[in-house]
This record gives sequence, C-alpha cells and structure tokens, in this order.
Amino acid sequence: MNTVTPEQMVLDDNWSDLSRIQEMPDIDRRRLHDYRLGRISGALRDADAAMCVLVNPISLRYAADYRNYALFQSHIPTTYLFVPVEGPAVLHGAYDPMPVADEIRAGRPLSYFDGGPDLADGARLLAQDVVDYLAELGTDNRRVAVEYVNPSLTQALLQRGLEVIDGVTVSEEARKIKSDDEIACIRWAIAVAEHGIAKVHEALQPGVSEVQLWALLNYTNLANNGDWHDGRMMASGPRTNPWCQEASPRQVEAGDLVGFDTDMIGPFGYCADISRTLHCGPGKPTRRQKELYQLAVREVECNMKLVRPGISLSAFQAQALQMPEEFHEHAYSCVIHGVGMCDEYPRVNPVHRGPNPYEGTLEAGMVVCVESFVGAVDEREGVKLEQQVLVTEDGCEMLSSYPLEEALLN
Repeated sequence: MNTVTPEQMVLDDNWSDLSRIQEMPDIDRRRLHDYRLGRISGALRDADAAMCVLVNPISLRYAADYRNYALFQSHIPTTYLFVPVEGPAVLHGAYDPMPVADEIRAGRPLSYFDGGPDLADGARLLAQDVVDYLAELGTDNRRVAVEYVNPSLTQALLQRGLEVIDGVTVSEEARKIKSDDEIACIRWAIAVAEHGIAKVHEALQPGVSEVQLWALLNYTNLANNGDWHDGRMMASGPRTNPWCQEASPRQVEAGDLVGFDTDMIGPFGYCADISRTLHCGPGKPTRRQKELYQLAVREVECNMKLVRPGISLSAFQAQALQMPEEFHEHAYSCVIHGVGMCDEYPRVNPVHRGPNPYEGTLEAGMVVCVESFVGAVDEREGVKLEQQVLVTEDGCEMLSSYPLEEALLN
C-alpha cells in the first residue's frame, strides 16, 4: 500500500496558492491604512468623543493592521489601541513589533488570565493611562469611546471624571463604507474562497466526510495567507435542516444535498461570506430537492434586486420576498446583512420575525450578503444560498461568482 508522506502532501501541492494562476490585487497598504484610520477619526468626531480604546481583534486589524493572536485576543484580550480624533495612535501590549501604529507601549491586564482577581487594580492603571494620553493630546474633551471591556475599566474611567460611551458605535460606523482598496481586498478574499469551493465540489462523492470537505476550505484559506472561519458551516443530508449545524464526521451519501457557508476571514483580513448547496451524485436530484433549491434561488435573486443606495432597512424588509409559511420557522435569521472584515451592520430580518433591531439606510460603498435558507419543519433536507454584493451608486454589483448547482436548476 502506497502512502503519501507529509512532505509530499505539501511539496506536491500545486493548486492551493491562487496567486500562481490569478494575479493578486496591487493594494496600496498605506492608503488603505490612512483611509481606515480616517474613518475612525470621523466616527469619533460624529460621536463628539476625544478618543477610543479598541480591543476587538477585528478593530485592531482595521485600525492598525494588527493580526497577531486574533482568536486568542477574542477571549483573552491582551492588546488594545488608543486612537484619537487627531494625534498618534498608540498600541498597548502588542506581540507584533511592527504593526501600523505610531507608538507601542506596555499594556495593563484586561483579562482574568493576566490580572486574576485584581482586575480593578489594572483598570485603575489603564484609566490613568487614558487621562495621561488625553493630556498628551492637549484636549479638554473628556468623552471616551471604549470597546468590549470589563465593568471595572468603565468604573475606573468614570471615577477619573471621564464620560464613557460604547466604542462599538464608533468602530462599526467607521467600517460600514468601503474604499476601493477594501473592495479589492474583498474581491481577492472571495476569489480565494471560491478557489476552495471548487476543490470541495471536485472532492464531493459518497463516503467523504463533512469535516474532510470543510478542511479543504480551511486549507485553501491558510495557504493564501488568510486567517480563520467564523464557523464550520458544512452539513449534508438530514443535517442540512435546520441550518447552522457545524461540520461533523458524517459521511456524505449518494443523493445528499451538501450545504455550506464559508464565513471566511481571508487574505488582508476581509470576509468572504458565500453559501452554496451542492448535490452528491451519482444519480439525479429529486423533484423536491430541485423545488427547494429553486425557491432559495428565487428569494436571493428577488431580494438582490432591492439592493440600492437610499432604501431604508424597514422598506427593504417590507418589500423582501415573502416565502411560503411552511419555511418560516427554519428561515435564516436575516435576509441581508453587512460584511467587511466580518459580519457587520446593517441587518434586515424576515418580516415574519418581527421588526428590525434598528433603522438605517443602505449606502453606496457598503457590502452586503443576500441570504436564503429554505427548509420545512420535519423535512429531511434544506437549501442554503448566499451572494455577496457591493452597493453601487445605481444598484448593486455581484461580487461572488461561483456558479449555482446546474443539476438542481434543471
């Protein structure tokens, strides 16, 4: 029996690096950084805040191109960034010695892992750092925006006479409109994701497991210097309904539908969020499988026609295609949502789920995903589809391009 060594697996890999067959975009990294930092400064002005303290790994990547230990940072925060309306951006507690920041300083403990039961002591030191930083800036503005932190830091800042507001209102507002460089990054992330999807399609056959198929997507992302996937949304056969069942060792059977959602934080830190449902041969799909698939296609295509600048979220919800009642209970959580470096503002709920969580308006430069899941209660299978689109001045432009499943369309 011939076995393939680990060395052969890597050295003989002539497919995963997309740049070998498709030219990467030429991104002006300085211009990209300046735009993103300018967006944060503008959002701070709009909030009448002097500075923000950014902790979320997505925000650290956006503001300082800092990507080290991102998943670790999401649950054990060690690094944080001071960004002012005007002045130097200062990164604290960085592992990477070369982030795009004006200065690097020591950090205070933010997590139980680092600070134990004495987090309040670290919070008081950090609050002093904020006061000193405001003095360095020479501002009298005492309003500070702070992202996801322990209550002890908020309390310490208040005790120093500062006004604290939610930093996510600044970081999310900044990220919602993309520059041309960001769109180029997103196009490349999508190209990498679809490169992996093609390999999944090629490998799909009876006997392969869901986790093996998912590994191809993950490998492709990493081989192209991408980051991670927010979930492992790969399901087959009876695990496709209801949706949001992550990849398992289940082996795909002939005739199964296989659905997945990339949720991929890819190259340059940007998200490729694409869903497809495939059919595993040999043999032809059933009439019901085709019916479900074509309903999902109809929902996505109808709602994509609504994407345009100026439409309110409530108007979008009211005009979105209303699916038959049998699919309401298992319907996807939203009909559209924003996406940039991750899922983000805005989102629109299906009308049968009640009002949207907030009001707002689609604007040119936003990137949104148009969603559908079609699966009835107590039925074996369901269909997940999702397209990623750019809101343009006169409508929208499709960014995702992987073909729909021909066998389920005919």
